[in-house]
Amino acid sequence: MKIQNSKHTIFILFLFSFFTSYGQDSVYVRHTINELTSKKFWGRGYTKDGMAKASDFLSTEYKKLGLLPIGENYKQDFSYPVNTFPGKMMVEVNGKELIPGKDFIVNNESPSINTNVKLTKIDSVKFQGGSNLEVVLKDKLTWSVASEVADFTKIEINKKSFKETPQNIRVDIENKLIPDFKASNIIGYVKGTKHPDSMLMITAHYDHLGGMGADTYFPGANDNAAGVATLISLAKYYASNPQAYSVAFICFAGEEAGLLGSRYFTENPVVPLSKIKFLINLDLVGTGESGITVVNASIYPKAFSILNQINGEQKLISKINSRGKAANSDHYFFTEKGVPAFFFYTQGGPAAYHDVFDKPETLPLTEYNDLFRLIINFYKKI
Repeated sequence: MKIQNSKHTIFILFLFSFFTSYGQDSVYVRHTINELTSKKFWGRGYTKDGMAKASDFLSTEYKKLGLLPIGENYKQDFSYPVNTFPGKMMVEVNGKELIPGKDFIVNNESPSINTNVKLTKIDSVKFQGGSNLEVVLKDKLTWSVASEVADFTKIEINKKSFKETPQNIRVDIENKLIPDFKASNIIGYVKGTKHPDSMLMITAHYDHLGGMGADTYFPGANDNAAGVATLISLAKYYASNPQAYSVAFICFAGEEAGLLGSRYFTENPVVPLSKIKFLINLDLVGTGESGITVVNASIYPKAFSILNQINGEQKLISKINSRGKAANSDHYFFTEKGVPAFFFYTQGGPAAYHDVFDKPETLPLTEYNDLFRLIINFYKKI
């Protein structure tokens, strides 16, 4: 009877320790998301050294966790051209000054412009302000990153926040093309105990859209601070629980500019791609009310079956949707080079995407714990 009580006590303590650990990781993840979306990183983009500061932060986190660098440090440097908006960002329509990000955005390829003109109506949503200015009314404003500059400026105005017909516009916008913007992939790993030269890999892009003008930035909580924070929490777990295979972690730069960081890595691999046994890419994983989707599920049916088996046995995520091949995140170029890979993204919850409303305070992290367990157990199985 005493032995049974002792076993029962040990089991209860084990469960308490297990769930407490996950609870602590949830707090850790939330803290990391808050940090990455804070003003000091300025949208992890192209002005105010946002991306560079984020890369330094992640390198420091890798070092704290005890991840090993591949090479001299954790950074793989590369560069690419990008059009930026570091300064003036003023639009006034019909005498009313609009709020950047909320009321309007400037098209990412736009050049600098300083003008005050009458608008000519082209159709119900499009207006012209001479040969070098176009105004478009939109139901939703979403921004992106451009690598070149067009010969005219395009302003998109939110129909919901400005319901008048635009007649006059005053614009003062400053752009700056950086032909060789410096960026870095952040790479670290936990050495395997039996097969250190073979790797399982977890990836997520840490860059976002940065800032539009001197006073407006895009936080990028779901896209992709949540993915990076989940990656770091997994790195924390594997650093304390080394596996037979090495487990590598890459935070990519340049994803929003066209998957540039992951493409650069696959063209200039710091480890042979043939040594990567499987890759899981995390992007947009901060929700989950409607389940998750797995890109490449139909390409690797055996691995997808294992994933579903684990999920069914442990009753983790409400629904796992299968999707085929898609060039929509950093897994893509690995798959093209023959590396088996899944891309996970969650569904449901807040619909903020590529806008100023993708904030940490509205991010539910509904499936973080379940996704964490699913990945750990999937990599144990395969």
